[in-house]
Amino acid sequence: MLTILGFTMIATFLVLIMLKKMSPIAALVLIPALFCVFVGKGGKLGDYVIDGVTSLAPTAAMLMFAIVYFGVMIDVGLFDPIVRGILKFCKADPLRIVVGTAVLAAIVSLDGDGSTTFMITVSAMYPLYKRLKMSLVVMTGVAAMANGVMNTLPWGGPTARAATALKLNASDIFVPMIPALAVGLLGVFVLSYVLGRRERKRLGVLTLDEVLVEEPETETVLVGAGGGEGNKQVRNGGSGSGTDAELPDEEDDEGFQGLDPHRATLRPKLYWFNALLTVTLLTAMIMEWLPIPVLFLLGAALALTVNFPHMPDQKARLGAHAENVLNVSGMVFAAAVFTGVLQGTGMVDHMATWLVDNIPDGMGPHMAFVTGVLSIPLTYFMSNDGFYFGILPVLAEAGQAHGVSSLEIARASLVGQPLHMSSPLVPAVYVLVGMAKVEFGDHTRFVVKWAALTSLVVLGAGILFGII
Repeated sequence: MLTILGFTMIATFLVLIMLKKMSPIAALVLIPALFCVFVGKGGKLGDYVIDGVTSLAPTAAMLMFAIVYFGVMIDVGLFDPIVRGILKFCKADPLRIVVGTAVLAAIVSLDGDGSTTFMITVSAMYPLYKRLKMSLVVMTGVAAMANGVMNTLPWGGPTARAATALKLNASDIFVPMIPALAVGLLGVFVLSYVLGRRERKRLGVLTLDEVLVEEPETETVLVGAGGGEGNKQVRNGGSGSGTDAELPDEEDDEGFQGLDPHRATLRPKLYWFNALLTVTLLTAMIMEWLPIPVLFLLGAALALTVNFPHMPDQKARLGAHAENVLNVSGMVFAAAVFTGVLQGTGMVDHMATWLVDNIPDGMGPHMAFVTGVLSIPLTYFMSNDGFYFGILPVLAEAGQAHGVSSLEIARASLVGQPLHMSSPLVPAVYVLVGMAKVEFGDHTRFVVKWAALTSLVVLGAGILFGII
């Protein structure tokens, strides 16, 4: 009976959030609470939740302060020179532009938020693609895959969810996976090079007379970011396509001002301090000098204090990032109810037993590989919440029965993220295709095969290095 109720609870959760009948936070709380009553253990619900919240508090703290930290770094202009450098490097060579798109998306993905990454990447690159008549689905596909690999950062979501669901340390999952993820990111760069050569062959290398440097109008448009077609035009001064290309109007949407060179939050005099602070923070995380939540708590407090010494300015920055913080941390605490009930009632044990009994004996010792393969389609057809909180605990229990550690299962579960970022269940992908003016169906047809290949590259590298 517990096996049936467990799978029914997971299925109910998945259906409701996929059909958007409930928000993930509400579904994570209300559905397990209801099933806890069905099982006859409603009186112990409080104990399950308190135990879950206690164990998940460090993960929630890490996510909260990581979002604040990288949000502040974007506000103060830490990434602006990188963006300008990539734009100057790209010039009018389609190959350079596609590679630059991948590099830019990977760098900006350090903030852990897909929507922000796509806003900044499309803001910077869209005018170049539009003017040179390059394929916009190449831009959206490359950006989504680069972000998908980087989305595995501990504060990006999947790693934190895996740690939350299996009650593991996020750094224990992520740090050993770095070599495999680096190979995956390298694979994205190689793919962007191949796609760039295709575009170069189709269009040739065009000349824009150093547009990014010499034409003020173009620079203004490039650093802004509009949500729709505007009335600004940049005339081709070289031997390119010979046409005018409409560029986005930066006044259409104030939310797309991530690269505005005149924004009030810029702190150019503190650039090297912020760069050193970020490098030190990432180094400390990789070297495990302190727990990740402590590092980001200290980093966020220091970044706010130094860059915005006045209290009203600090409150404004915290308010600007409050929505992301609340959504992510709220999800983590809500997950305490789901995982607590699943484990406390014994449902996960019964489901794992059933799953183990139905897995061929020859596949049991390879549950990490099985998890990696399953993560590719499952994280595409369901949300990260559904996969990590609903499916992963069952796979981990099944793996443990065959001597496969939960850490290996957790690492393997990250493999599907390059494809997941183009899932119709990911809100950020609609920001990407919307700003790029690409039909979602066109984006999907282009990206699925390449993203699945990237996921398999990560899985293969993980197996080769003995990580999975």
